[in-house]
Amino acid sequence: MKLNVGGIDKILRIVVGIALIAMAAMGVIGAWGWIGVVPLLTGLFSFCPLYSLLGMNTCPISKNG
Repeated sequence: MKLNVGGIDKILRIVVGIALIAMAAMGVIGAWGWIGVVPLLTGLFSFCPLYSLLGMNTCPISKNG
């Protein structure tokens, strides 16, 4: 698995993921808020399958995992 998420992209994914999950858990937004698991995990693992399909990479140093 080649890392393709880095820097500000990674931080934003984690923050948005946590925010969506927290709001869903508190009932502020509906169950769709649990979709926040996706950006949270892609941020934590620094890998986004969609980026791979599109040939994108925001990681400054490309490492093989």
